[in-house]
Amino acid sequence: MQREGGPEMPDQIELLAQHDKQDMAGFTRAFVDDLENAFQKDIGIIGDDDWVGVLCIGMGGSGASGTFLTSIADRQAGLPVLHWRDYGLPSWWGPEWLVIATSYSGNTEETLDGVSKALEEGGSVIGISSGGKLEEILSDREDAVHIAIPSGQMPRSAFGHLIGTQLSILWSMGLLPAPKDEDIEGMIGRLRRLSSDWDPSTGSTQAYGAAKSIGENDIGIVSPSIIGCAARRFVSQLNENSDLFARSSEVPEMNHNEIIPWTERASESQALVVIHSSFSNDRTSSRMKWFEEHSGDTARVVLNATGETLVEQLLGMAHITDWISIMLAVSRGVDPSEMAAIPSLKAHLEEIQ
Repeated sequence: MQREGGPEMPDQIELLAQHDKQDMAGFTRAFVDDLENAFQKDIGIIGDDDWVGVLCIGMGGSGASGTFLTSIADRQAGLPVLHWRDYGLPSWWGPEWLVIATSYSGNTEETLDGVSKALEEGGSVIGISSGGKLEEILSDREDAVHIAIPSGQMPRSAFGHLIGTQLSILWSMGLLPAPKDEDIEGMIGRLRRLSSDWDPSTGSTQAYGAAKSIGENDIGIVSPSIIGCAARRFVSQLNENSDLFARSSEVPEMNHNEIIPWTERASESQALVVIHSSFSNDRTSSRMKWFEEHSGDTARVVLNATGETLVEQLLGMAHITDWISIMLAVSRGVDPSEMAAIPSLKAHLEEIQ
């Protein structure tokens, strides 16, 4: 396969077969199915008007979905939905705040610590996991509910299960405005088409092309704040899947600081990923356009979020950046599933308890 004006395109399927030892691509390909299944699940939780807010607690791939809920709620909800990614709970928390605790394994110690504190102080907890200690702690309690999700994959590859379940909870409880069934069906259909457009197994070279544009460079991701949670998750996927350093910054805030080195010192050692959203503030869009025009000749990838709603744009951007992170890994001979440092750290922490 030959790209116009470029080197021969390698066999992407062969690259995945050679380096993707635990089928990260397969789990990513199932994202829309996972999402649809989560939306169809009967959550069985009755709405309650007494909450003053929702606190999402979780770490790593299990915690990323909470940041998406915060962004969505900031634009749609009548109460705050915040996230906490640490041990314990914030000092201002009280039992009038609903806690949604997410741990794919059910054994994340920071999340379990926060759940224990919430229950000790009279709080109510909805837990999401594939089992583990979280399910054990919450089972058969009147002040808690556990919702099971499928097991057998890496937390960061279970994003469809996680965000789909969390959205279903907030929709069913009336804490976020619930879309109509036909609107969900339409969104799922469009996400399927988007997935096919980026999936290397369909012959698409979009993810590989973006990966090659980034290369071995340091990666800076710039996005409007309304879609910044997707950019931050992309950073984490580049860390875990691609074994690369990356950072993200948001407009308009980055116009008051990081804009300086990008416009004055940008070089070939930097790769710029620019993410656009049609839901951005008009002034933010103008700032983004100016930044693109003045950020030098650095290697860049421009991604446009697609979708009829903010939820759809966030989900779609999370999905296509997953594909980029996977192809960036295998094109460099890296297994996107391998991450030896994290289990090594966990083993160390167990030894010193």
